[in-house]
Amino acid sequence: MPVKGLRMQTREEALLTRDGIPGDRAFFVVDRTDTMISATRLGPLVAVVAEHDARTGELSLRFPDGREVAGEVELGDPEEVGFAGETVPARTVLGPFSPALSDHCDRPVRLVSAAGERPGVDRGRDGAVTLLSIASLERLRAQAGELEPVDARRFRMNLGVAGLEAHEEDDWVDREIRVGDALLRVAGHVGRCAATTRNAETGVVDFETLHHLQAYRGRLLTTEPLPFGVHARVVEPGRVRLDDPVTVAA
Repeated sequence: MPVKGLRMQTREEALLTRDGIPGDRAFFVVDRTDTMISATRLGPLVAVVAEHDARTGELSLRFPDGREVAGEVELGDPEEVGFAGETVPARTVLGPFSPALSDHCDRPVRLVSAAGERPGVDRGRDGAVTLLSIASLERLRAQAGELEPVDARRFRMNLGVAGLEAHEEDDWVDREIRVGDALLRVAGHVGRCAATTRNAETGVVDFETLHHLQAYRGRLLTTEPLPFGVHARVVEPGRVRLDDPVTVAA
C-alpha cells in the first residue's frame, strides 16, 4: 500500500526490512492543519488505488469513476507535519495528485512523502510489520453473526497467518517468530479504531467492528485496547512468500 489510507493490495511475496516492507505507506495524506488524515476520518480514501514504482519514481492514483492521475514523483521543500501524535519531517508531492485527492474527498488535502528516517507506519519500527491469524477473522465473523467472511483488508495487516487457533497470535508478544527468511520480535497488540468499520472497497461504514470486539475482547489485558492482531519489530530482515511457514522461536 504505497499511500497510507488508500485501497489495500495483496502481494505473493515481500521483503521485510527494519522499516517494514519497502514502499509500504511511503506517502500519506494531510489535511488543512498539516496533520495526517486517514480512512478513520476520511472514508473516500479507501476507494482510491495507488501504484508506485520506486525504481522509476512513477506514482499513479486510480479513482472509482475511472479517472487516473500519474506521473513522476516530484517533491517540494522539507516541512514538519503531524503524524500519530508526533511531529515528523515530510515533503509535499507536487503535481496533480493532491488536487485529484481533494476533488475526490470533497475537501482540501495534500499528498506528502514520508521522510526516509521514519517509516510511514503508526508505531515506527516497533510496528514495522503487522500480523493477523485467519482464525481470528473467523472468530470475529462468528461473534458478529455474519454469514460471509470478514474482509481481512479492513484491518490493513501486512501478513495473514493460517493454521493458528483464534487469537493465538496474542501470546506472541515479547517472543520472536520466524516468517520465511525474516525473524520478528512481536512488540504488542494492535488496538483497533473506526477505520475497521469501513468497507475495504468503498470506505462506507458497514460493519460494527468495535462493538463486536468490545463484546468479547474489551476486558483483555493487552498493550492496546480492543486488540485484533499484533505488531512486530524486524530483528533479521528477509523475504517472505505466500505459504512460507511461521514458527515461534525457541
